[in-house]
Amino acid sequence: MDVPLLDLTTQYAAIRDEVLAAVTDVLEGQLVCNGPAVRTFEAQVAQYCNAAHALGVSSGTDALLVTLMALGIGADKPACRTGGACDGAEEVITPAFTFFGTAGSIWRAGAKPVFVDIDPETFNLDPRAVAAAITDRTRAILPVHLYGQMCEMDALGETAQRHELPVIEDAAQAVGAEHAGRRAGSLGTAACLSFYPTKNLGAMGDAGMVLTQDADLAERCAVLRNHGQSRQYIHDWVGGNFRMDSIQAAALSVKLRQLDAWTDARRANAAAYNERLAGVDEVTVPVERADRRHIYHQYVIRAARRDELRAFLTDRGIASGVYYPLGLHLQACFAGLGYREGDLPETERACREVLALPVHPELRPEQLDHVAESIKAFYAR
Repeated sequence: MDVPLLDLTTQYAAIRDEVLAAVTDVLEGQLVCNGPAVRTFEAQVAQYCNAAHALGVSSGTDALLVTLMALGIGADKPACRTGGACDGAEEVITPAFTFFGTAGSIWRAGAKPVFVDIDPETFNLDPRAVAAAITDRTRAILPVHLYGQMCEMDALGETAQRHELPVIEDAAQAVGAEHAGRRAGSLGTAACLSFYPTKNLGAMGDAGMVLTQDADLAERCAVLRNHGQSRQYIHDWVGGNFRMDSIQAAALSVKLRQLDAWTDARRANAAAYNERLAGVDEVTVPVERADRRHIYHQYVIRAARRDELRAFLTDRGIASGVYYPLGLHLQACFAGLGYREGDLPETERACREVLALPVHPELRPEQLDHVAESIKAFYAR
């Protein structure tokens, strides 16, 4: 039995007519770049995430970059952009256990990513490690709500407030996730979403969004996403081409109406895995904190003999993923920062043990059973 890690074809088939109608409306009007469909989608996401302002941009990575630019982080000492070791550069504290775009955006802005370790239960930033990493050059804290569960935002917020630092939520994997009833994207100075096609709310290509409660910051982001242009051909800052395509916004508006139902299905699949894998000592299932709403962008286990298990599952037609096999602190492009193996032990252990199983809303019960029984069969050999 084949079990794909994602089944976007089946998902699209269920909403095909709605998506085509929405996209056709955009094409008929030919306002295809940052047009009215984007304004509509921005308002919808702002309401969904309890944010005062939402600005559609070209990708989740560009959302991070334009937010850092709008906050002026890295602008004065662009050493990191020129490939140096970032000596004397402004610092942004972030995890090494995440997608590259998080740290890459810090570097591209001209700041230095300062990598700290993770909580071994949730894979999110360890607030104590963050507090210990602050220096007089720290300009921001950039936590990542990894796999769909929010970070310890209260503890991180207290540290940020004590040092008068902005918090930029990387909520690329967490649209709809909650911390004590508060939505991802509503707790930090700003937040960044990704609508890459594989996300829980995925576009038909690249797209992203900046969320904030700060009207001035929202205005700066709006100007910077359009080459720093305050009015036609008048440029107050050097920005970039970070605009969202209207076609993406139109398709995403259709998908947003399905998001809570899709999340409920993901959560039900996660609960079913937890039940079926409870007796497998070699597997640690995800920990969902009591005050969280985990949206399970990924269902990630820790597995003994992870690579052997993955090969065994592949032989049985079961797709899986390793997010992520190498911490960012050990990537060759950041060698100049001076990190060495052993510096972030929990990050490095997670890189050796994590395995993402299919959890998408289109997963059929018999497919889920096949995955769970195959894991049991591997460890029973």
